[in-house]
Amino acid sequence: MGTKAMDHSTHHTDTTHDHDHTATHPGTHARASWPMAVKATLHCLTGCAIGEILGMVIGTALLWGNVPTMILAIALAFLFGYSFTLFAVLRVGLDLKSAIKVALAADTVSIAVMEFVDNAIIALTPGAMDAHLSDGLFWSALLGGFGVAFLVTTPINKWMIGRGKGHAVVHAHH
Repeated sequence: MGTKAMDHSTHHTDTTHDHDHTATHPGTHARASWPMAVKATLHCLTGCAIGEILGMVIGTALLWGNVPTMILAIALAFLFGYSFTLFAVLRVGLDLKSAIKVALAADTVSIAVMEFVDNAIIALTPGAMDAHLSDGLFWSALLGGFGVAFLVTTPINKWMIGRGKGHAVVHAHH
């Protein structure tokens, strides 16, 4: 992932990008573009990837089993996914309570789908659950899971944005 995918503050605070494909108010139907859906999904994927990899590293370092490590990884994926949106909307002036509501509305479905798909890929890949951080199988299953999750989640995000939900909620606050 390049540095552009990692810089979420500019994605949410840059007012020069085109908003004609996002909803201004939740519940309104707007034209949702594939580029907007891809940006929203990359945003989600970045938070999920950071949290999930950090959780796997921590669980492995602490010699935890598969289940507690996956629980930690999933929890951190949600935490990092939400935090990117939360900090971005706080920077544009929302109070904390409103910012939390926006982050939950914007990212819950996207993160949940991404985590379900990614973890299913890892669980279904023979040997991946027992692979170590130093094994190519671990990284190929994890990165392959992220790739499949991205492909599954992007159309869902496009559909949600088109209905004024998901990432459209964030853009209503620009």
